[in-house]
Amino acid sequence: MSTRKSRSLPARLILWVFKAIVLLVFFSVVWAAIYAVVPVPVTATMLMDENGITKDWEPLDNIDRNLVRAVISGEDSKFCSHDGFDAEAIASAMARNAQGGRIRGGSTISQQTAKNVFLWQGGGYFRKGLEAWFTFLIEQIWGKRRIMEVYLNVAETGIGTYGAEAGAQRYFHHSADSLSRNEAARMAAALPLPKERAVVNPGGWLRRHGNTIAARINVVANEGLDACVYP
Repeated sequence: MSTRKSRSLPARLILWVFKAIVLLVFFSVVWAAIYAVVPVPVTATMLMDENGITKDWEPLDNIDRNLVRAVISGEDSKFCSHDGFDAEAIASAMARNAQGGRIRGGSTISQQTAKNVFLWQGGGYFRKGLEAWFTFLIEQIWGKRRIMEVYLNVAETGIGTYGAEAGAQRYFHHSADSLSRNEAARMAAALPLPKERAVVNPGGWLRRHGNTIAARINVVANEGLDACVYP
């Protein structure tokens, strides 16, 4: 009897799972390596958007530093110091969520980029596991500057609108290379819920939140919190 035929069902299953994992790792590494130099053409979120897609890829040099500093201020102040995961923010989010009410995440810009580029929206442990793996990959292969560049080009900035350039054109009718502090702060404040949060003439809490982000843009610059993006 051949060795192949003599293998038990559990052994064959383990071998199949092992081969699948190897293929997944290989494919994901190649995929991440390609996107380290090639603009991301489309994402699952874009393809599933019933409102269509308006986007315009721009290199980071063509995106105002005010926006980079605004998203660091509003989304991930430890962007340059963590390895893709902010343990303190995750623990804080878990504690808040355990108290009930609206679920809040503790995702970093790196995690959001990994999810937006390679995966789909929504929760679940399987998707979270894949998100962690792709976050690790882009931190190792891309580096912080590329992560920021991709994030600002694929993030949803409005209904059917993706990326900094398309968002700037939609809301302010000019390019993303010349955003004022207030404009950048308003875009950053709306990023977590771009379909629900107003960028132009926000009111109440959202306006105050945007003002806080605008005030912290200089802090990000002065304290070098964007040093990994602009060394």
